[in-house]
Amino acid sequence: MVGIILCGHGGFASGLEKAMLQIIGEQENFAAIDFSLESSTARLTQELEATLALMTSCTSVVFLTDILGGTPFRVSALLSQGREDREVITGTNLQLLLEMVMERDTLSLADFRREALLCGHRGLTCLTDELQRERCCETEDEGI
Repeated sequence: MVGIILCGHGGFASGLEKAMLQIIGEQENFAAIDFSLESSTARLTQELEATLALMTSCTSVVFLTDILGGTPFRVSALLSQGREDREVITGTNLQLLLEMVMERDTLSLADFRREALLCGHRGLTCLTDELQRERCCETEDEGI
């Protein structure tokens, strides 16, 4: 199983975790770690290392972070450097989190990475495009 550590600024991680719990319930080998205003890089590093130590039953671990280049991303990247059993994916949204938590049992780390990126892109859309896509599908179904 792929372990997941969700990490981001402010209440990003705990907020997404709460939404996830409401939708799909408690998940094993999952942790949400917030990088609060009062925290430091050293403290975040310690929290992530402690969480990694608890995920010994996982074949690999993926860090899902909020923004590219931010402290949660950089610390996760340092902890993953030179490790083939770790990956860092940034730009996390709720759709990506939900789908990847539900699919991770059947995916290798490389497949997890590919699916997460596809899922993240699929989840970023707008109403206008979705309505247009729906109209196109209806037209195709009618044989026009």
